[in-house]
Amino acid sequence: MKIYDLNLTGGAAAAGTGRTQESQRSSQAAGSQTGATAGAGDRVEFSSTLGRLSMALSAHDSARANRIQALAQQYQNGTYRPDAAATARGMVSEAIAASSH
Repeated sequence: MKIYDLNLTGGAAAAGTGRTQESQRSSQAAGSQTGATAGAGDRVEFSSTLGRLSMALSAHDSARANRIQALAQQYQNGTYRPDAAATARGMVSEAIAASSH
């Protein structure tokens, strides 16, 4: 993902974006086929990989929401039976992962 804020000025802004003001102007004049206009002078480009990632995350979120709804229904009905061993394994795995970072 590339973000170009053409409203930034000064050397620090040019160094931060890795482009000089002159190349920003020529890039702005050329336009972008895959870019989306975010404002008057700002341009954001997203890759197709980011689009696929977004779709995968949406599918995961939807599946998770459905699972949570099913668990909530089981709980309300009094039929929810948690697996203590699986819960313990998950807690230990998260603790190990958190301590290794």
